[in-house]
Amino acid sequence: MKKLCWLVCFALIALNGSAQNYHVIDSLSRLLAADQEDTNKVRHSMAIADAYVWSYPDSAFIYAQPSLQLARKLGDELGEIYNLGTLGYIFSMRRNDSLALATIFKSIHMAEKANDPRSRLYSYSDAAVVYYNIGEYRESLKYCNKLLPISSSDLVKLEFTYTYIGKCYYGLNELDSSIHYLQLAKEKDEGVKFNWNAPDLFLGHVYRKKGNYSLSLNYYRTSVNAALYQDYILKDVIEGYIGMAKVFKETNLTDSSLWYAKKAISLADPHSFPSENLDACILLKDIYTSGHQIDSAFKYLELTLSLKDSVFSQEKNRAAQNLIFTEQQRQQDIEADKLQYKNSIKIYALLGGLAVLLLLAVLLLRNNRQKQKANHLLQQQKVKVESTLQELKSTQAQLIQSEKMASLGELTAGIAHEIQNPLNFVNNFSEVNTELIAEMKEEINKGNIEEVKAIANDIEDNEQKILHHGKRADSIVKGMLQHSRVSTGQKEMIDINALADEYLRLSYHGMRAKDKSFNVVIKTDFDSNVEKINLVPQDIGRVLLNLFNNAFYSMMQKKIEAGDSYEPAVWVTTKKVDSKIEIHVKDNGPGIPEKVVDKIFQPFFTTKPTGQGTGLGLSLSYDTIKAHGGKIRVETKEGEGAEFVILLPTK
Repeated sequence: MKKLCWLVCFALIALNGSAQNYHVIDSLSRLLAADQEDTNKVRHSMAIADAYVWSYPDSAFIYAQPSLQLARKLGDELGEIYNLGTLGYIFSMRRNDSLALATIFKSIHMAEKANDPRSRLYSYSDAAVVYYNIGEYRESLKYCNKLLPISSSDLVKLEFTYTYIGKCYYGLNELDSSIHYLQLAKEKDEGVKFNWNAPDLFLGHVYRKKGNYSLSLNYYRTSVNAALYQDYILKDVIEGYIGMAKVFKETNLTDSSLWYAKKAISLADPHSFPSENLDACILLKDIYTSGHQIDSAFKYLELTLSLKDSVFSQEKNRAAQNLIFTEQQRQQDIEADKLQYKNSIKIYALLGGLAVLLLLAVLLLRNNRQKQKANHLLQQQKVKVESTLQELKSTQAQLIQSEKMASLGELTAGIAHEIQNPLNFVNNFSEVNTELIAEMKEEINKGNIEEVKAIANDIEDNEQKILHHGKRADSIVKGMLQHSRVSTGQKEMIDINALADEYLRLSYHGMRAKDKSFNVVIKTDFDSNVEKINLVPQDIGRVLLNLFNNAFYSMMQKKIEAGDSYEPAVWVTTKKVDSKIEIHVKDNGPGIPEKVVDKIFQPFFTTKPTGQGTGLGLSLSYDTIKAHGGKIRVETKEGEGAEFVILLPTK
């Protein structure tokens, strides 16, 4: 019975486009008078409101509002969604935009929550109309596009959808697209003989904008005749008259323009159709102004200003109404959601509690049986673990010290080579001075004062050179002592370029001390913009020394295999990037095999033969850089070399 009632009602609503519209309303009114407070009454009220909405929105409101309240009382969700849409039409036609949107949002929310195609069809149609009426054409298009897949099997709804897509493109001034969709709507209309006048009305608007006045007038007349045939769809009749008046004004047919504009204003009630009434007043004001009919122009100017003021004043009241309406709706939603949430929580809590109790019972039973055995086993394991942990800590300390001593050994070899050079200078100049002093004594005995002065000057120069190279040797020794002593962890402002250069030379000379035949091309590129940074010099020095030693070692191994055709080379560069300093150490050695790249920073992992490496160098380097707030990574290609990149923060 309920399904049959739906079919009857919507068949009657569809007859809104027939010449028997008032007979339909009379029939529905008789049915409504006999209805009890049930869904039949909701449907009949909806059908009457829908029949009135485009011509007499006040009458439509009288039926839609009680129908909405009854639908809510009965829990009739589909009836509520449909009535909300009708009210949204009415509010938007009255230019109560905020209330129209609040109403339509409620309809959309309910339809999407219901997940029913029929509900979404009605709700999205309403949203498209409301957004168009308030001038939000892009939003209207969005809902039209949502409608297309839903309405594809319903020619009437498909005609509606194509019409509103065309209207939106007209509003966006994309006239060719507008014509395309309005023509599609007319094609669908021919299939259902619905005789809807809206496509013709807006084709009139489009062709008027394009300057094709003859075609525009044809479409306007067709639209107005269809609207009058459809028992006076008043909104479209008024809009058609205004469109024709604008065509006649633009073609300088003033009398015809005045006739249609006055006809429109006589039909356009300022309360029900404020936008159309205002549009007609402005048109009449402009016509009389251009004709220098000052009194008439002034009359319609006053009407225009009065209507604008009225709309503006009403908007303030409507904003307050909207806040009340929105708050009421929000509170209703909150209360409904709270009730549903509480009920859900109670059910889930009960089920969860039962599940937890059951699980606890099983676990307690199982744990009770194993408790004593587990405690005894845990006590034994605890003693064993504590002993093992102590041994591991001791072993770790020994290994770290071993790695540091290995690093010191590498460094010492380099320092020995470095210190030999200034010592040679000191010895050589000392021997020269001894000879010069003997020669000076001879010249003194001869009384040759000038020659004595010259020899004394040479001795003085040599002493300066001895002093210079002595200080150089002293600085090298101090550097070795600084590296060898245990780090205090105290940070200092250090020139990273100088630190990298110093350890690069020491590492290279250390390698040369092991193998005199080993030669490497060293290329450095230190960024002069790199300022001093705060770090622990001994720790960073060990990291750099480890990277340099690894590079030289790998190239030495490749040299043994490749022979004289291979020329080892290492590149060391620094550069400042944003708030970080990058240090690159690159070699053209054999590279790192892809299968072990992910393991190289792991403790005790080494690619060197047994006995030649502890596997702690890169692991300690990784930890050191991380402790300084930096990062270290490797880029390698097997057979072509490897590049380590250190990133250190400047602050």
